[in-house]
Amino acid sequence: MKIQGIEYAELAERFGTPLYVYDGDQLTRTITELAAVLHPALEIFFSLKANPNISVVHLLHADGARAEVSSMVELRTALLAGVAAENIIFLGPGKSDRELLACLQAGVYAIVCESFGELDRIERFARERGVRQRVLLRINPAYAIKGSRLTMGGKPRQFGIDEAEVLAAGDLTGRYRHADVAGIHVYLGTRILDAEVIGKNTSYVLELAERAADRLGIRLDAVDIGGGLGVAYFDGEADLEAEAVAAQVNPLLDKFAGNHPDTRLIMESGRYLTGRAGVYMLAVRYVKTSMGERFAVTDGGTHHHMAAVGTGSFVKRNFPAAMLNPARCTGAGGELTRWSVAGPLCTPNDTLLKNVPLPDLKPGDLIGILRSGAYGPSASPGLFLSHGFPAEVLVVDGEAHLVRSRDEPEDLLRPQHLYSVTPDSTHHRSEPA
Repeated sequence: MKIQGIEYAELAERFGTPLYVYDGDQLTRTITELAAVLHPALEIFFSLKANPNISVVHLLHADGARAEVSSMVELRTALLAGVAAENIIFLGPGKSDRELLACLQAGVYAIVCESFGELDRIERFARERGVRQRVLLRINPAYAIKGSRLTMGGKPRQFGIDEAEVLAAGDLTGRYRHADVAGIHVYLGTRILDAEVIGKNTSYVLELAERAADRLGIRLDAVDIGGGLGVAYFDGEADLEAEAVAAQVNPLLDKFAGNHPDTRLIMESGRYLTGRAGVYMLAVRYVKTSMGERFAVTDGGTHHHMAAVGTGSFVKRNFPAAMLNPARCTGAGGELTRWSVAGPLCTPNDTLLKNVPLPDLKPGDLIGILRSGAYGPSASPGLFLSHGFPAEVLVVDGEAHLVRSRDEPEDLLRPQHLYSVTPDSTHHRSEPA
């Protein structure tokens, strides 16, 4: 019922609910333990898409993480959080001209290129500015893995360039003088809970990197092996052990680094670094029974935590959850009953938990959706019913810090402009809301 000695009820009283709470000790522990067992040549790049809060990025960077970004705001966030441009890579299948130019201006280590059309644009922009920009080719592999909760290779994808097309491209160094193609990126899948699968992925990517370099005549300044390290959420799952991952990938990396001592080796990680460090805390507003099923209606919902409803899954499964009221954590007589926990949205899909065992709930009780540090606000429709996004708190060294203010009505109305019609219906004007 506490985080670093602070009761969740105290955080709710101080910051309100719904609220995301991140455990800074858990963030630090996860990345330092992972880095300690992985091959020393392998650099960990934090994927900001998992949790782009600037304070979370800053803390992970202080513990050694670089940054993988996919938007203008993520790029600016990483820079403001203290990540040097030479430790930032930018990827994504639909980069805008503005984003590409921002990469050139910032001097990021590499742009991960996802199509030859994009490579042409990078070449043109770099030539016009008289610079050379390092590019990693993202390859959509012919190989598809088993054991990934979301497979990214072996199928038609908007991501990257098909392996066969890359290998048939010929000499790229002669065609591109300002887009400096000097490495590859492959991402085979995500939320992988089997270390052996990570090892097979790594083996395939490293072998593909050597084939691509030989066919295309490019340097291997960097090889991004992707990542996809998973976190257990559901019954029957177990967390991926860092030591088991190291046992699989370190011998492969050691051999590759021996043959390519100047190549930068990159692993991306988002969910694994932050997922276990977050709690989404919500308060019960009403309780009711409908056709024999108990419902707790809360102030938080899927508009803040879409991942908790099983996005990408055919069957709804529950994230781990707990009562956060210290005085009522066991319920009357220690008995638990089955509850469905729903949010305030006008859709039956706004059900965070379905038939979970909890104490006898009452209005004002606090419920925590655990393991919610990744893909919470960043993957949720926060503007549904114009609720906006919740506040976020980071607890470091026993101190709670507000690291994102919750959206207020004025925050949501400020960017809007009122279109109105004058009485004679001939003149129109647009005014701030």
